[in-house]
Amino acid sequence: MDIKFGAIMKACRERAGFTQEQMADKLHRTQACVSKFEKDHKIPDMSTMMRWAEVTGAREVVVAFLYGMDGISMIQRLIGG
Repeated sequence: MDIKFGAIMKACRERAGFTQEQMADKLHRTQACVSKFEKDHKIPDMSTMMRWAEVTGAREVVVAFLYGMDGISMIQRLIGG
């Protein structure tokens, strides 16, 4: 099973307690844009990805994903703690 980055972005946002609308406001994007990122219909540029990581307090998640860490274990860690 191939986990896309959108699912990880969504898990980070939810762990931080933000709605898509709140996340969009923090990123200066629309809610529709955030939804597209989370559904892998749109790929975020690096600055957006890093801003997402900063806002959600999940820098380590982005670094781990970029280094090829397994997406399923990352989501389990996000949900579990």
